[in-house]
Amino acid sequence: MMTKRIPLAVIVLCLVVCALMLAASGCARQSASAAGPAPTAYGSAIVESSGGKQIGAAGSALPQPLVVQVNDDQGNAVTGAAVTFSGPSGVSFDPPTGLTDSSGQLSASVSLGGMAGRYQLVASTMTKAQKRVEIKSEEIALDYQRRLGQLLDDKYCSRCHNPESTSERVSNFDNLEVKPHAFTEGDTLNKMSDADLLAIISHGGPALNKSPLMPPYGYTLSKTEMQALIAYIRMISDPPYQAPGMVYAQK
Repeated sequence: MMTKRIPLAVIVLCLVVCALMLAASGCARQSASAAGPAPTAYGSAIVESSGGKQIGAAGSALPQPLVVQVNDDQGNAVTGAAVTFSGPSGVSFDPPTGLTDSSGQLSASVSLGGMAGRYQLVASTMTKAQKRVEIKSEEIALDYQRRLGQLLDDKYCSRCHNPESTSERVSNFDNLEVKPHAFTEGDTLNKMSDADLLAIISHGGPALNKSPLMPPYGYTLSKTEMQALIAYIRMISDPPYQAPGMVYAQK
């Protein structure tokens, strides 16, 4: 008895169909998982409790989790409301979705993308009327150069330019007769060119008729280090720094 041979094209077609069915099944399971747990309550607003405006290394987790809270119309915390976190490509959340706890809050660890820059994160919840409400927060990712600038700021600059003290550093801001600008003061520092900032850092405040209390660091920092410090200042400025000569489209 002769056995009829199945054409190779038919075998390949069957394998492709099976692979597509398995992929579709996996996607369905992934979509169901991404949907998160079903809410047991609904709020009318969502607010940020903590974790916004952090600075971290590109491609790494932020120092603190992002914590949001869902409230009702009276401003009371809502337990069991569903929250979804989202962000640009490369950003991950753990967990990406969840229900608020007894304090009405949900926290998520955030890992930023591998590119330096500002990342806008979104946390959203649905109202009882199935209207989506959201809160946006901004985080900053630093590359190697700007991370170096941050370390130099911590070592040489923050004691005077940052009015807030920490457990590692006591601020000298209040003791200075002429108050220095915080590095986040974009309204002032954005008006200065990189050459101006380089001159002040290298030769001190008097180089541009600024405060004589600003000492020169030209013999302490290399040009590469001073450029890293300037790049860091530009990254954290508020409002954001816009390089001269570039055209920005209006929203």
